[in-house]
Order: sequence, then C-alpha cells, then structure tokens
Amino acid sequence: MSPLTHFLASWIIAAKTTDNPRDCRLVTLAGILPDADGLGLVADMVNNQIHHTDTYIYYPEYHHWLMHGAFDAVLTAGVLACFARRRMRVALLCLVTFHLHLLCDLVGSRGPSPEDLWPIFYLGPFSRNWMWLWHGQWALYGWQNRVIGLGLFMCAMWIAVEREDTFVGVINRHADKVFVSVLKKWQGRFVGRLKSP
Repeated sequence: MSPLTHFLASWIIAAKTTDNPRDCRLVTLAGILPDADGLGLVADMVNNQIHHTDTYIYYPEYHHWLMHGAFDAVLTAGVLACFARRRMRVALLCLVTFHLHLLCDLVGSRGPSPEDLWPIFYLGPFSRNWMWLWHGQWALYGWQNRVIGLGLFMCAMWIAVEREDTFVGVINRHADKVFVSVLKKWQGRFVGRLKSP
C-alpha cells in the first residue's frame, strides 16, 4: 500500500492506544519506517539522470528486502521505545504497526501487471528464505487501496476532531494546531447548519 495509507493506519492505532503526543508520533513512525528501504528509488533516479539511462537497480533489489523483516521490526521497536514515555507499551505498539505495514504490503502492493508481485522477506536482510507472497495481491493503485485509504482518512478526521490532535502533528506540532483549529471551524459550521431550520 502507499506510504500515506501506512501513515494513516499507523496514526489511527497510535491515536487510540497512546496517551501522549510523543508516544503517538513514535508508534506512527514505526508503521512507515519499513519503507525507508524504498529510498533506493531516489538513487536509481539520480543514477538515470547522470548516466542518461532508464534502469532501476537499487529499488527493485532492496525494497521489501532490507527493512521489511523481523530483525528490523525488533530494531525499530527497540530504538523508538528508547525515546518514549511509556517504553514497553510503545515497543509493543511499534511491533504492531510495523507488522501491520508488512500485512498491508503483502495484500496490496502489486505493480501494474498481475505478475508484478512484491514479496516480503521476513528474514531479510540476512536471508531470502521464508518469503511471504500472496498471488491475489491488489495493485498498489487499485480501487481496493483507494477505498481503504479514503476510509482511513475519514476515520483519522473523525478521531482528530475528538482528540484535538491530528496526524499532521507527527510531522509538525505547529501546523497541527492550525489544522485542528480549521477542523473545529468546519465542524462548528457543519453542526450549525444541521441545527438551523
């Protein structure tokens, strides 16, 4: 699934299971950090610009291989828990959001053609054994992922209004305050229209 879908799903879990903004951010980050191994795409694009080619080496070789396994799940949970207020809780929740990321990729990360499947190497980066692959994998930009993404966005908006804290806070606390105030205004107008005759 797309990084935005991973981000929203992780934030929703974090928002419902943590009791402070720092821990919420950390649990959310655990759900998107596995895609750091996709940064090989940037290296491929730079390489293609320099050498005037159209080849992709790093992205197809390392995405879902370097940071989509058990070792990275434990490493990510351990490192992020060091910065948490409630360390054990955050470590466990990081493992949950990390593995949710893997499940979502297993289900919905296929390329444009039905043969373009993205496996998960759970023992990576040490072994290519124990590969997870589902032949019914949805296309990355298929309707299923779009519906799930829209549903997660709507759910995140609902939670944000009641929490007075949004997923924007993971990136920037000041922007989050502005976003919350805009959401409250929209909510006030919507409720006002419902109450007026």
